[in-house]
Amino acid sequence: MSQKEPSLVKSYLHEHRFPALLFLLFALIFAFVFHLYQLETEAVLYAGALCLLCAAIALVLNFFSYRKKHQDRRRLLMDILLSSGELPAPATLAEADYEAMISCLRTALNESTTLRQTERQESLDYYTAWVHQIKTPVSVMKMILESEDTEEHRELLAELFRIEQYVEMVLSYLRLGSSTSDYVFAEYDLDPIIRQAIRKYAPQFIRRKLRLVYTPTDVSVLTDEKWLLFIIEQVLSNSIKYTPAGGSVTISIVDDGVLRISDTGIGIAPEDLPRIFEKGFTGYNGRADKKSTGLGLYLCQTAASRLSHTITATSVPGQGTVITLDLRKERLQTE
Repeated sequence: MSQKEPSLVKSYLHEHRFPALLFLLFALIFAFVFHLYQLETEAVLYAGALCLLCAAIALVLNFFSYRKKHQDRRRLLMDILLSSGELPAPATLAEADYEAMISCLRTALNESTTLRQTERQESLDYYTAWVHQIKTPVSVMKMILESEDTEEHRELLAELFRIEQYVEMVLSYLRLGSSTSDYVFAEYDLDPIIRQAIRKYAPQFIRRKLRLVYTPTDVSVLTDEKWLLFIIEQVLSNSIKYTPAGGSVTISIVDDGVLRISDTGIGIAPEDLPRIFEKGFTGYNGRADKKSTGLGLYLCQTAASRLSHTITATSVPGQGTVITLDLRKERLQTE
């Protein structure tokens, strides 16, 4: 990280150009005065050579000190966020002024960071409580609607299910943005996690007359069960939303840890595909749907990254989309 020596020498000479010019001016003045007094040239040259030698020695010693201070500052810069804030002792009044300004800025930054973390935690606590509170009336409405099996009630149950999804997405969004750890890594059987997601969305498959293709697997993965389930549910939600009636959704495991969820839906436009994991990006399909938030796949990628998994997508418009989640554990091992 240290600056290259030639560049450092150049910077040193540039910073000390005024004293050097002043020294040269004084040398010319002395040479002119000696010439007026008709002193011997040899004596003038000898005195000038001694002055130049002393100046050269002083410059070399000062340069080493200059370089050491530079290296100390560079080392401090590399660990600036982890350091205790102690800076090298100021050698000049200007350095003391700069240290005072840095100290003020550090204090302001720490106060701002603390305030932001407090506000975020309060927001997370509020929405966590709100999610738990909203579940009560949702559960009551669900019980009332399930008491009578009519077409109208089935439609209302479907909309109520979407409300539950959005409520869970709010909490997931806040938790993923929090600095606190919400992950419990362990070795999990993949099949039960997939089945949880399938059971949750089974009514949606039936309502939209979609066929589910899934072969049980005995693969185990190193992950966080809750967040992996969240990713699978979000992907299934998108597949169901954009697959017309009569289509199918296929869940398969390849290469002992690569999960693929493919559908026969409307697909994704080629120009939208590179951006589907961006926050808030809805694309052509989302704008046509008018209800897309552009957060589902963004949260999936964020959660996958935190779990050291990789999520990718391929699609052919009019034929369907394949979401691939690489769960292989070469890069992640339990402690």
